Amino acid sequence: MPKPYPKEFREDVVRVARNREPGVHLKQIAADFGISESCLTSWMKTADVEDGIKPGTTAAENAENRELKKRIRLLEQENEVLRRAAAYLSQANLPKMMYPLVRELAGDGIPVTVTCRVLKIARQPYYRWLAAPVTDPEFEQAYRANALFDAHRDDPEFGYRFLVDEAREAGEPMAERTAWRICSQQGWWSAFGKPRRGKAKKPGPPVHDDLCAVVDRHGVIRHVFAADGPNQLWLSDITEHWTGEGKLYVCAIKDVYSNRIVGYSIDSRMKSRLAVAALNNAVARRGDVAGCVVHTDRGSQFRSRKFVHALNRHGMVGSMGRVGAAGDNAAMESFFSLLQRNVLDRRSWATREELRIEVVTWIERTYHRRRRQAALGRLTPIEFETIMTAPATQAA
Repeated sequence: MPKPYPKEFREDVVRVARNREPGVHLKQIAADFGISESCLTSWMKTADVEDGIKPGTTAAENAENRELKKRIRLLEQENEVLRRAAAYLSQANLPKMMYPLVRELAGDGIPVTVTCRVLKIARQPYYRWLAAPVTDPEFEQAYRANALFDAHRDDPEFGYRFLVDEAREAGEPMAERTAWRICSQQGWWSAFGKPRRGKAKKPGPPVHDDLCAVVDRHGVIRHVFAADGPNQLWLSDITEHWTGEGKLYVCAIKDVYSNRIVGYSIDSRMKSRLAVAALNNAVARRGDVAGCVVHTDRGSQFRSRKFVHALNRHGMVGSMGRVGAAGDNAAMESFFSLLQRNVLDRRSWATREELRIEVVTWIERTYHRRRRQAALGRLTPIEFETIMTAPATQAA
């Protein structure tokens, strides 16, 4: 089953289709973006519903319906907990431990979290009771922990000395040292406690090694951007351009094997989410990318925790050039130079939306499917991938 197209890509295609020139058919736009006409028609119908142009159920309404069903199911579970607890406690006029009831309800499909919240008991003592036989001292400590937990939840600013008084009022007397030990084990501290020593700020993500650099026989560092197949080496960078509404930022990812832009993201702010969105869009379109090297500069967006975590999540390897060395990512700079000459500097742009449509159209229609490259044997990136990957697939 093919992977779904990224959301940002679908929105860009719909933008281009809505702003098409008179006489341009949807079939041509679909061909420019490498999708079927029926797929484009379906995307436009969905967008019309989302924008309120046509009647229908939007994604937000579907999400709201799911949340309502989830809330109804949760209320039903809470009512069942209260009903069963009332029946359980009315069996005899004796103190009862609630943990057996929690276990019984869990066996009937009611989550422990819901039961503990409704019955106002702590989960940690319950799980300890469930894992091992409970002795009388442990019973007593569990009741004390519940009393301290209730007092701490009601007044988070209270320290353990004040919590002792509240627990005693609730019928669970204990020594101050006992209360301190229970609070220490559970991590229940006063909201006005002493600040912890040491550095408050965690160190930033590590900078990746430069995996594209080689040292020649003269001791000069050079960069080799070459790959024997798709999804082996990707390059990424960010460019910006002014519009009448302010700057627009473009983060693109290029596969060195075919020079195809496998993913991109466009936004009005240059945050880490811009680079993460471009990477996720590329992975969604390319499929199996484990082991692929992603080479970037040392911009903060590519050094962010979110981007590093995204690389690890997809099983990819990071690579970074030196600080202030544009040549360390020259292959990506050449693409942005083309984009600058062919789109960005052609004229002034009144709105970000206008420039976004033009950038997306140039990448998908012109760069991918019409602009032949000498390095690819006078083929376009799409033609090169189609021709070169077919024999490899057949051989496999």
